[in-house]
Amino acid sequence: MSTERKHARTDRRPTLSVRGLSVAFSRHGGENRVVDDVSLDVWPGEIVGVIGESGSGKTLTALSALRMLPKRAQVVSGGIRLGDTEILALNEGEMRALRGDRIAFIPQDAMQALNPTMRIGRQVGEPLELHRGFSLGRAKDAAIRLLEAVHIRDAGPRSRAFPHQFSGGMQQRAMIAMGLALDPELIIADEPTTALDVTVQAQILSLIRKLQAETGTAVILITHDMGVVAEMADRVLVMKDGRAVEAGPVRNIFAMPKAPYTQALLAAVPRLGEMTGTTMPKRSVRTSEQTAPKEVVEVDNLTVRFDIRSGFFGRVERRVHAVEGIGFKMFAGETLALVGESGCGKSTTGKALLNLVPFTGDVRIAGTHTQGLRTDQMKPVRRDIQMIFQDPFASLDPRMRVGDLVAEPLRIHGLATGSELTDRVAYLFKRVGLSADLLERYPHEFSGGQRQRICIARALSLSPKIIVADESVSALDVSIQAQVLDLLQDIQNETGIAYLFISHDMGVVEQISHRVAVMYLGRFVEVGTRAQVFDNPQHPYTKALIAAVPVPDPTREKKPFSLLTGDIPSSVRPFSYEPPSAIYRDVGDGHLVAELS
Repeated sequence: MSTERKHARTDRRPTLSVRGLSVAFSRHGGENRVVDDVSLDVWPGEIVGVIGESGSGKTLTALSALRMLPKRAQVVSGGIRLGDTEILALNEGEMRALRGDRIAFIPQDAMQALNPTMRIGRQVGEPLELHRGFSLGRAKDAAIRLLEAVHIRDAGPRSRAFPHQFSGGMQQRAMIAMGLALDPELIIADEPTTALDVTVQAQILSLIRKLQAETGTAVILITHDMGVVAEMADRVLVMKDGRAVEAGPVRNIFAMPKAPYTQALLAAVPRLGEMTGTTMPKRSVRTSEQTAPKEVVEVDNLTVRFDIRSGFFGRVERRVHAVEGIGFKMFAGETLALVGESGCGKSTTGKALLNLVPFTGDVRIAGTHTQGLRTDQMKPVRRDIQMIFQDPFASLDPRMRVGDLVAEPLRIHGLATGSELTDRVAYLFKRVGLSADLLERYPHEFSGGQRQRICIARALSLSPKIIVADESVSALDVSIQAQVLDLLQDIQNETGIAYLFISHDMGVVEQISHRVAVMYLGRFVEVGTRAQVFDNPQHPYTKALIAAVPVPDPTREKKPFSLLTGDIPSSVRPFSYEPPSAIYRDVGDGHLVAELS
């Protein structure tokens, strides 16, 4: 960092000052104001948390500071200053020089932000080439170090991968590495840890803190995770319907919220440990007197491996052991949660249940063996099992209206037509908290959380027996998250549907699950009931996951976030490698723990 930059950060003036900001969309000749008279100061070395429900205007407020608003949106009043620089007065060339250098942006949706045609290492190193004049080789070496810093395994080889070859969490870590590359004055982080498991989240938050301590960097942290806000923020701005409804020091906001909306947000926060001593999920109505539920999923020795080819002839020299010999059963009316770090095999397991990836082993869905079935043979099976994907935007066709997207499964399976179809879609929208007036809109016109609710409505359209929910509430703010979890539980109580709930949010998992399977490097390391795993964790990795969960209490001493440091073993192995069989011990009542090797 230059001497001038350091001096600028010690001046007693805000790094970023927003005054009376209003942003509007032009629509049908009129104006729809989505940010209304918002003011905000962010001081050097300070983290300001911006919270609010999806569509509240928090991301648009941040994008205004970057001059990256959507085409139909514009700032209609107000001012934005970065130090002495009036951002709204800059031309595009001047603004381009400022972005990435003085202001870094870490977006919510990493897959949409990354260039699918460029290798990860080149993208991470590109800001150093453009703004610091690094040579290609020097930028490549720096990119590898940055990827290592955000805990990407095998950073050298993985830097040559393309974005689609990374899991969602790994994509987000690559974006964070890119944002930290130039040591900016201000970092705008839009849900930067949404796709990350809690251990990696803890490491990323630690990196941001370290950067602040060394450089005085200011941070705007947009998040729906109140635990992250409590752990990280100095001050909080609460937004609703485009307006700031409350602002103040984080301790005051959590201890004495004044606005009814802030009170509702805090009341909806899942708190790890509040289920201690209970045996059933928070919202379940199942009782021990009920008859034994029917098996709807049976998995035996499920193995998924991906070949890595190299050399002139493209020979297979290594393999990714994504899932390695796991087995489990799911029952009607039950939620089995899969938890573990990004890349551990959770999502791959879910995709294998729908036959979306090649696998070996035995998978039975409602009694039907699915291995080797063609797409047409899988069609009736997929009436019984549906999936809610992690990335809502990537799973929605941008050319189709959302009403048609939700209606499409019903049309394909011939379950409804005409007015019956229209009424069914409107009902599904209402059930997930969306108005039927939105049916004619396109996916890009919705926030991330709203798009996820559309995906949930589509998954429910066929009334399946099983839903694989892959981070299905990770993009939602806590108030909507609570509503969706209530919705999922209500449907389960009414219909006996089973959920394979894939999540990194341990607080949510504790509330919704009947049983929990903890995954690490493609294998289960601990399996048991919710009470067994959360009240009496046995495996060191399970203990680390629970210990890393940020607590929504700003009065607690800040954690050092030193968990699981050092190199993480890789699931990439030589072609000839055959893993040893897993050995489990039963510590009581079916609570299984993998033996340490």
